[in-house]
Amino acid sequence: MATLALTDCYVELATIDYSSHFTSATIDYSTELLEDTAFGDTSRSRVAGLKEWTLTLELNLDYASSSIDSVLFPLVGTSVAIEIRPTSSAVSSSNPSYTGNAFLESYQPINGSVGELATASITFTGTGNLSRAES
Repeated sequence: MATLALTDCYVELATIDYSSHFTSATIDYSTELLEDTAFGDTSRSRVAGLKEWTLTLELNLDYASSSIDSVLFPLVGTSVAIEIRPTSSAVSSSNPSYTGNAFLESYQPINGSVGELATASITFTGTGNLSRAES
């Protein structure tokens, strides 16, 4: 089993690599569990329902022209293509690519207290399937 320290995670929004701005990435991929227990059953029974996914990113804010703030601000309320990989290396069996389209529901362009690093946390909510590719 190979293990990996996330030091080079690849984050692409709308076909542009913005990896250098992000400090944390979390994909949450889940399914609804629907109860189908009926009379006569002695234990609860469930079936898998619809799947859903979110991508939460932590980032260091940058307000320079054409930087991350100018990219994220207009994305609120719109769907954007996303690609995430464990490293910036080419897609492979040990570096899968996760892709999908997602909405950015909200963005805090200013977040912090005096003397703190300007950071933000954003969450994209999938608008369809999350795909996983190995090559």
